Parts: sequence; C-alpha cells; structure tokens
Amino acid sequence: MSKVTPATRALTAAGVAFTVHAYDYDYDYDPDAESIGLQAAAALGEDPARVLKTLMALVDGKPVCVIVPSDQEVSMKKLAAAAGGRSAQMMKPPEAERVTGYKVGGISPFGQRKQVGTVLEQSALAHDLVYLNGGQRGLQVRMKPTDVRDVVKAVVADVLA
Repeated sequence: MSKVTPATRALTAAGVAFTVHAYDYDYDYDPDAESIGLQAAAALGEDPARVLKTLMALVDGKPVCVIVPSDQEVSMKKLAAAAGGRSAQMMKPPEAERVTGYKVGGISPFGQRKQVGTVLEQSALAHDLVYLNGGQRGLQVRMKPTDVRDVVKAVVADVLA
C-alpha cells in the first residue's frame, strides 16, 4: 500500500502537520456501507467520534463534500441549509468516484479531482486530533480538525441527523 496519495500530497503542499496510519481494510465489507468509518475506528482502536467519514452529496444538484464523525448520520435538511441550498441527497457511489477520483471506502476530502464545497460537522472541532481517509482504502491521516477546516475551506455547521 502506498502512503503517498493525492490526499497526502495536497496536505504536504498545504504545509499542515499530519501523520499517516494504515490498517487492514476489510474488503469483505460492503463498500457502499455507511459503516466503513466504524471499521476504520475499530481497526485503529479509536473513538468513532474522532474518526471522520467523508461523504459526497448533491445540494441542489451540485456536488458537496460533507465530513462527519463515523458513528453519526447526516441530516439532508441541515446539509442543504449549511451549503446554501434547498435540497440535498447522497451522491451515488459511481458518481462519487468519478467526481473525487477516489474509490468508495477511500474517498478523502483532500486532493479530489476538483475541489468542491465542503461542510465539516461542528462537533469535530471539539477534538485535538481527528482521523480522515487518506485517499485509499485502509489509509487514514491524523491531524488537527482546524487544519481540516482550513485546508478544504469548509463551512462548519451542525449537520447531524
């Protein structure tokens, strides 16, 4: 497994501190499952609230990245409001892969093909360090949540269901 991905290159270019953490990705998991982040948390021995999942959604038909704790669900109504839209829905996995350049299970908010608007769940800022996908299945990056916010220019909002 390579520890250099478009995500880690983007973080290095942004000049933020991060560490890379590999784990054994369970390929028997359903790659479309909402629980991929929970698998990462368990494999890393971390609290799921500190292991954030990166989801791709459509707000008024436009791609939006949303980052939430792996043990939580997104409120589409709150997400739409945070992104300045009227309606939101989850993006289908093939479309998410096409838009981001990453495989489902390895989608990172950093280094996507085209940077899209990003919403960061506000509760993530309560932690000193958080984990996010590092751009491939089985690879996480650990960093300050304020750096996550700043690198992707995220809107911080309550988007939990």
